[in-house]
Amino acid sequence: MGARCFVTALARRNPGVGSSGVLDCGSFAAQGARSISVAALQPSDTFAPRHNSGTVTEVAEMVAATGFESLDALVDATVPKAIRRPDLMDLGAYTEGMRESEFLKKFKEMTSKNKVLKSYIGMGYYNTYLPPVIQRNLLENPGWYTQYTPYQAEIAQGRLESLLNFQTAVVDLTAMEIANASLLDEATAAAEAMTMCSAAARGKKPVFLVSDKCHPQTLAVTASRADGLGLKVKVGDEKDFEFSSDVCGVLLQYPATDGSLHDYKALAEKAHAAKAKVVVATDLLALTLLSPPGEWGADICVGSAQRFGVPMGYGGPHAAFLACHDEFKRIMPGRIIGVSRDAQGKPALRMAMQTREQHIRRDKATSNICTAQALLANIAAMYAVYHGPEGLTCIATRVNGLASVLAAGARKLGLQTGDAPFFDTVRIMVPDAAAAVAAAAAGGANLRLLDSKTVTVAMDETTELADVDELLRLLNGGKDPGFSAASLAEEVGEPLGGFGRTSKFLQQPIFNLYHSEHEMLRYLKRLENRDLSLAHSMIALGSCTMKLNATSEMIPITWPELANLHPYCPLDQAEGYAAMFKDLAAQLAEITGFDAVSLQPNSGASGEYAGLMTIRQYHKSRGDAHRNVCIIPVSAHGTNPASAVMVGMEIVPIGVDASGNVDIEQLREKAAHYSDRLAALMITYPSTHGVYEEGVDEICNIIHEHGGQVYMDGANMNAQVGLTSPGRIGADVCHLNLHKTFCIPHGGGGPGMGPIGVKAHLAPFLPTHPVVPTGALPDFKGDEQSFGTMAAAPYGSALILPISFAYIAMMGSKGLTEASKRAILNANYMAKRLEDHYPVLFRGANGTCAHEFIIDLRGLTKTTGIEAEDIAKRLIDYGFHAPTMSWPVSGTLMIEPTESESQAELDRFCNALISIREEIAEIENGSADKADNVLKHAPHTADVVMAGEWSRPYSRERAAFPAAWVRQAKFWPTTSRVDNVFGDRKLVARLPEGETHAVAVGE
Repeated sequence: MGARCFVTALARRNPGVGSSGVLDCGSFAAQGARSISVAALQPSDTFAPRHNSGTVTEVAEMVAATGFESLDALVDATVPKAIRRPDLMDLGAYTEGMRESEFLKKFKEMTSKNKVLKSYIGMGYYNTYLPPVIQRNLLENPGWYTQYTPYQAEIAQGRLESLLNFQTAVVDLTAMEIANASLLDEATAAAEAMTMCSAAARGKKPVFLVSDKCHPQTLAVTASRADGLGLKVKVGDEKDFEFSSDVCGVLLQYPATDGSLHDYKALAEKAHAAKAKVVVATDLLALTLLSPPGEWGADICVGSAQRFGVPMGYGGPHAAFLACHDEFKRIMPGRIIGVSRDAQGKPALRMAMQTREQHIRRDKATSNICTAQALLANIAAMYAVYHGPEGLTCIATRVNGLASVLAAGARKLGLQTGDAPFFDTVRIMVPDAAAAVAAAAAGGANLRLLDSKTVTVAMDETTELADVDELLRLLNGGKDPGFSAASLAEEVGEPLGGFGRTSKFLQQPIFNLYHSEHEMLRYLKRLENRDLSLAHSMIALGSCTMKLNATSEMIPITWPELANLHPYCPLDQAEGYAAMFKDLAAQLAEITGFDAVSLQPNSGASGEYAGLMTIRQYHKSRGDAHRNVCIIPVSAHGTNPASAVMVGMEIVPIGVDASGNVDIEQLREKAAHYSDRLAALMITYPSTHGVYEEGVDEICNIIHEHGGQVYMDGANMNAQVGLTSPGRIGADVCHLNLHKTFCIPHGGGGPGMGPIGVKAHLAPFLPTHPVVPTGALPDFKGDEQSFGTMAAAPYGSALILPISFAYIAMMGSKGLTEASKRAILNANYMAKRLEDHYPVLFRGANGTCAHEFIIDLRGLTKTTGIEAEDIAKRLIDYGFHAPTMSWPVSGTLMIEPTESESQAELDRFCNALISIREEIAEIENGSADKADNVLKHAPHTADVVMAGEWSRPYSRERAAFPAAWVRQAKFWPTTSRVDNVFGDRKLVARLPEGETHAVAVGE
């Protein structure tokens, strides 16, 4: 008995992984006392069964509900045989999948190869202190990082307020009138501003002037983007600029890339006289002390909010900002948070001017930007809230003071520092700059090599007086200079010259209330409680793939050896990152069936752009620069046509058939008609209608026959991994949304990553970088034929790549394949449960859907007046976020459950929709009024339900507690339905300085 009990206990404590991927305690010999199965001895931290939710019994029940004998039979009926992968993916050392503890140990060994030196490189990237209260309660908190983009404003008021704080901080510091929240990085923000200048000139002025004092990455990205748009960038000394009639704008850096400050007021006046716009790339921390660009002539300000508490992370992710005058708000890229009101007339926040969304405007969109950097903007906003105007000014004053002390010390050593004023970066002339940089690195510090006789040294929030002493020693050839930094402090004069700021900023109460940790903690928690996230319930958004963001995947992003590396540090200091890049690129190449990968694009839309630019450059290399036609199905993501326009392509739309598939005959006709000019086809697979199209291989062949390339949108890769691949299907290039299929959290609207995989013939044309050449991974190849630069950092948002790397490494080949199968199972199970209540719009050849499906509400709308939005808002009362609403078909809901949701959660969501259908039936049979019913008034807040008077034709209980599970854990929306139209009539996109509104929204 004792032995048998021991064996049973052992099995229970150490579950293994069965063939189905679920937890399995193994089996025992007769009487269970003589032997133990190998499965029973497996450690308890095997990852795949924790990610792929569902027991053996649950999987069998769901498979049976779909009408198939087995999961494999369901998959065989769903995925066309012609494109099926014949074998398991070869992921090298990660094929079998690592346990969580095993991966973290191995990855720690890999990242230990990184060397974190003191960084004084600057160039838009600085060390900073992330306040621990923000790190623990925001960055590391799934209540913040698993939220979706705030399209359902009623359950997103927390992050919307935080983003409004971000916009307010940017507007105040730049002295502009409106800001977005947010963009990807400073360089792409500058390129977006260039596009705005062109748009303001109605495309009639093709020349954009760029100061050579801008950061090199900004010069490169701007030039690359101009090339696609047909604009001409002229780089030079701004003193020599001539504003001819064809100039749409000018880009300046303030402070300049070498740290110097220059008076651009006269230049701005000259530009305005020629009806050109002035764009200024600037630094938020510097603007606490410097006269803001909005006060001396800027029309648009761009930059990075990185140094507001966000780690460098070897280049990202960081929130970029773009602020401008109110007259340009209709052509601004990115998202704007605005103040509106709810159905009760109370202040409420929402994303404003959503007509700029690509899915609505498509090829007429102002930008292809889709992912913002919301999580990072929230960190930066909270940094501003925590420190307030006085705290930020103190930080900036200290940074400026340390730079001034360093400059004084350098001059005392006999070195020249130049005559221009500066904020944080000191320009120092030395006999041999390369030798000085090498010596500094050997001594533990990274300086910037500006030219053969000049280095720059950038101070930041983390710099100490002792660091300045060490820098002076290094500048003195490693010898004690004979004086200390502290001894120079009193000798330092006014380093800002006449550039000092006199105007106040951040006077709103929100920036002057929460400066103690207790108050900050409570504020963060109050905002978190207003938002629904994956910590509450499933978010079944079709096409957006809101899957599990496992804790073990997230842990490494705050490791110092990953978080504190400057993106332009010497390569021998980033060997850990290089090893991860190589392994991740090899994994992604195997998963996609491609030969090479670029990790540079830092959003899905950027991946689209990079893929199309790679195709464009390929055609140019073959003497086919005239190939500029891009065929795009009408069912494609809205970012597809927007991206194609940005690279200068002419869009030819094609329709879909009654089943939602690409109309192959129309495609054949268009491809033949444009054969001599055909550049590319953009296609999503499975289709945006949630179906594996049978003729996709034929579609690819048609395009190739006419000399075009096939670009595949990777939005639906969650239905491909391990079962098929873009390369096998016939695509030439595909971007991957790592924040979808590969588990990087959505973060309330970003960050994201959009690496692209390509076939070998396209590899030479992938993105490069002016500071750190990148080439094609996993085996580095030259950059001579590259189309240009896609992002400010060589590897995009490198700090979040470990999340996807961890996911793939721990899942292994079988786990990843099983995930795709489970995604298909869960979608088909839900579709089966719902089909008797709502029509399922599209199905594949054998009556199944892919990993997502669409329910059609148009018939109900016609008979009852209940629209998709009403169901979306009523789902909030049941504790759920709505599925994707009215896209890709108006009047529908697109549902994607992912593989990570349990049967119980799937059933709960289905039960909610079935219950809502019963509520709609009451309108159909006349027992409920068409206008005054529980759906039209949804969602129901606590204020409404607890009000003294109740005149609605249904009970309070039914309004707030429509299902049993809601009583156990009620998520209360904090606003009633938000009035979208009201907020756009008079756009308010910042907090006013008075107290009334700030308290109403902020408290």
